[in-house]
Amino acid sequence: MNEALIYRPTSGATADELAAQLCDVRNCTRRLTDDLSTQQLMGPMLPIVNPILWEIGHVGWFHEYWTLRHAHGQAPLLARADDLWNSSTVAHATRWDLDLPDRNGVFGYMADVLSRQVDRLAGGVALPASYFYELSIRHEDMHDEALAYTRQTHAYARPQALGDPATHREGACEGDVDVPGGRWQLGSTPVDGFVFDNEKWVHTVEIAPFRIAKAPVSNADFAAFVEEGGYRRRELWSAAGWEWRERVAAEHPIYWLNNEGGGWTWRNHDRVEGLPPHAPVTFVNWYEAQAYCNWAKRRLPTEAEWEAAAVGQASADGTRLAGSKRRWPWGEAAPSRERANLGFAFDGPLDVAALPAGDSAFGCRQMIGNVWEWTASDFVAFPGFAADPYEDYSQPWFNARKVLRGGSFASSARIARPLYRNFFTPERNDVIAGFRTCAL
Repeated sequence: MNEALIYRPTSGATADELAAQLCDVRNCTRRLTDDLSTQQLMGPMLPIVNPILWEIGHVGWFHEYWTLRHAHGQAPLLARADDLWNSSTVAHATRWDLDLPDRNGVFGYMADVLSRQVDRLAGGVALPASYFYELSIRHEDMHDEALAYTRQTHAYARPQALGDPATHREGACEGDVDVPGGRWQLGSTPVDGFVFDNEKWVHTVEIAPFRIAKAPVSNADFAAFVEEGGYRRRELWSAAGWEWRERVAAEHPIYWLNNEGGGWTWRNHDRVEGLPPHAPVTFVNWYEAQAYCNWAKRRLPTEAEWEAAAVGQASADGTRLAGSKRRWPWGEAAPSRERANLGFAFDGPLDVAALPAGDSAFGCRQMIGNVWEWTASDFVAFPGFAADPYEDYSQPWFNARKVLRGGSFASSARIARPLYRNFFTPERNDVIAGFRTCAL
């Protein structure tokens, strides 16, 4: 294991900046959980989500384990913490039956860990310790997004004071853009800042010229597929997709409700609302996306195509992909609410025509934020892969999941970088995911 390659590519954040990020992400965690009752903090046992009380304890444990204990050599704060919250050893189905501390105990543990981290950072921080602070912050970012969609899964109330209402409507964004082919450098480099092990390292792939949709598939687009019997046409589905559809008796996206008078509504947290026609279709799985593509005579982009459309540029003569990448689809400037719906800027997905200031060089909109986008690609290791210190982050999941790119409205900008590879199993329809398509 080359430690220089693991620890060197950090964001360069100072100790004060890391302390501020710790407090910021913890504030988000609290806003997602403080209003929940003791009963809601546990919730029913489901294979797709964690009990929330366990999950927030796990977040605190992860911080303590990797920063205070691993990086700074401190003794454990709770003698049985590993037996409660180590996700690598505590089986998912057992997490509802553990003898967890009560609400005050779990939140108190998290606060104690944070206080000790901030005290440590007051004296400065250097590699490799800073790497583990950055890892732990991003780990909490991921769980905050999971907490957001867990609240949707359980039909809990929409969290308050987390973003402006996503109620203004800006319409459709139709058509394709052309992306030239050529050699593409897929993956991250040591100068890209903090990256995860599955992004390492950049390698050359060949991409043929392709046409990709300007925007994700909208609710109105997907409704046409549903209304033409797409869920009942076996020929549109893969064998595994049809088996899933039959097993769960899916007739439409999971939260949609078909009104007897025509039109669609959906369950948004604990309320039934009109389905916004031009918002991206959300909470659909990879099987549903693939079946839609077959119906529309389209296809999903590969992750290399998605990345090229997001941050690539054409050569001077326009005939091939240039060798350079933008840092973000729109350029080098940091994300803003005018460019990307990230970090709960809004409390849900905006219409697919929104945020034109965030367009990529090729004219693709909302490549970052709003909803994650399924790709055609299996989640596999890049050439020369080596696990980082948190060994169970990527390697147990290779070859059994699909890659998603781009982030959602509930994703932190620290996570939703164009090169970040998210990954879920193809039947997961509880995550904040949609898709865009390519021409055949």
